[in-house]
Amino acid sequence: MNGGSLGMRTGSYGSLDKQLQQNNTATNNNNSNNNNYNGVSPIPTVRKPSKMQKEKERLFHWICKFAGRKRVGMLLLCVISAVVFVWVLYVGKGEDGQESETVQTIGVNESIPLNNPVERDALSSPNLVGVVQDLTLPPPPPAVFLGYTLPPGHPCNVFTLPPPPADRKRTGPRPCPVCYLPVEEAIALMPKVPSDSPVLKNLTYIYEENLSRDGEFGGSDFGGYPTLKQRSDSYDIRESMSVHCGFVRGIKPGRNTGYDMDDDDLLDMEQCNGVVVASAIFGNFDEINQPRNISDHSKATVCFYMFIDEETETAMKSAGTLGSSKKVGLWRVVVVRNIPYVDARRTGKIPKLLVHRMFPNARFSLWIDGKLELVVDPYQILERFLWRKNATFAISRHYKRFDVFTEAEANKAAKKYDNASIDFQINFYKSEGLTPYSEAKLPITSDVPEGCVIIREHVPISNLFTCLWYNEVDRFTSRDQISFSTVRDKITAKTNWSINMFLDCERRNFVVQKYHKEVLDRIAPHEPAAVQPPPLPPSPPAAVLFDNPPIKSTLETPPERIVSIPVRKILPRRARGRYSYRRHRKVAAGNLNSY
Repeated sequence: MNGGSLGMRTGSYGSLDKQLQQNNTATNNNNSNNNNYNGVSPIPTVRKPSKMQKEKERLFHWICKFAGRKRVGMLLLCVISAVVFVWVLYVGKGEDGQESETVQTIGVNESIPLNNPVERDALSSPNLVGVVQDLTLPPPPPAVFLGYTLPPGHPCNVFTLPPPPADRKRTGPRPCPVCYLPVEEAIALMPKVPSDSPVLKNLTYIYEENLSRDGEFGGSDFGGYPTLKQRSDSYDIRESMSVHCGFVRGIKPGRNTGYDMDDDDLLDMEQCNGVVVASAIFGNFDEINQPRNISDHSKATVCFYMFIDEETETAMKSAGTLGSSKKVGLWRVVVVRNIPYVDARRTGKIPKLLVHRMFPNARFSLWIDGKLELVVDPYQILERFLWRKNATFAISRHYKRFDVFTEAEANKAAKKYDNASIDFQINFYKSEGLTPYSEAKLPITSDVPEGCVIIREHVPISNLFTCLWYNEVDRFTSRDQISFSTVRDKITAKTNWSINMFLDCERRNFVVQKYHKEVLDRIAPHEPAAVQPPPLPPSPPAAVLFDNPPIKSTLETPPERIVSIPVRKILPRRARGRYSYRRHRKVAAGNLNSY
């Protein structure tokens, strides 16, 4: 029996037969040299394949058989692609928890960094360059508002101010045209994310339960008594800062801090998380002016708050304009108690400069003085002066003065404040390097603002600016125009932050200035009081004769009948003609006054 035929299986390619023949030949040769095998060659053993292996081979043969066909091959390719796509989606969802780490290592138009050298060498192959480029991620959405530009051809892109009208009778400041967007477009352009705050990212405020007056250099119980060293440190702009910013005696502004408000008012103010329009009247100094031309959307979403003191509250209730609803037109009236200052003008700087502390969740605010009437929708104002300019703070420059030294002298001449206090503040700023305004400061166009309107976004850097500006008002005089440029220049020297100082005529376009209440009372017509005529003197004796007719006392004539008739001077014809001609020439010439 030939052992070489044992266990043989013929395969489709006959490889097993050839291998066994070669083994038999080698065995016969060895038997001739060695007789220990007794003529029997070794039998190679072959393991019987398992059932699972048979099924894999059949599947592979079936794929190879039909893959050559065009339609079947395309079908298989589509199925494989779909499986790979589903697997990638599944893996991507499972890596959501690691998304933050992935974004930090992948930049815009950059490939995925590899820490393994073997992977770097493998991907450096030319065949895989396209694969690496396909793995780059799209840029993430911006975390801050970066501004926008109006589309080409938009009328506001080519808008220019027309020349001022020639009106010799009106020589003072006047409004000028402003290119606003329609209210709907302005609302649609409201930023979804806050603007960037250069350098400063986290701002907190100092709370002192027990006020320290060591090293006192001005200040108050409401704003604290920061030392000159603390003042200097507050202008060293860092990523995280803590500064004095009013309300130092309490954790919650308006609750036992001075400038106290009712709890229901504080709760409503916290719930305002969009746009705030704020104003104030202290000392019964002004009448409340209702905003005009306000859209329905603004009436429903914008918070209109008017802060008054108890003196103003009493006058409004006596006049019947303030009831239990605390609403006067669009304004929500908030009565402030425990006023920290005797000077009503200084008290007014609290809501003007610290509105971000009273409305901690608001994003934008518009401050207008109590004597002003708002006549343009707030969203249009914010779009024109903040969002379109990519600014976080906007204020108009003074219509006439642009130098701090000139402003200080004007305040002294008008007796706006004690002259010695103004001189002390100016000399202090001079010792710190304050110089008169010159063209060297360009593109800054003015050092003196018209501070009756402030438009701002509540981001850390603009909040810091108003905090430090308020500290100067609390430390020195209440004339905030004098301290504005010092605070601005110290902050801009450490950051790339800037202020949009727009024209005063543009401000006069969206607010109308009214008279203070005392002026209105003085110019208002009054019914004259009835005057009782005195008793007539006794009649003279009949024998006494007078050369002049008797003069009737004006007291006998009713007051409403007293009319003064001016005496008209009759000029000669020649002089009258010359006077009329010269007068006509003056009126015709006119006067071109700037805005």
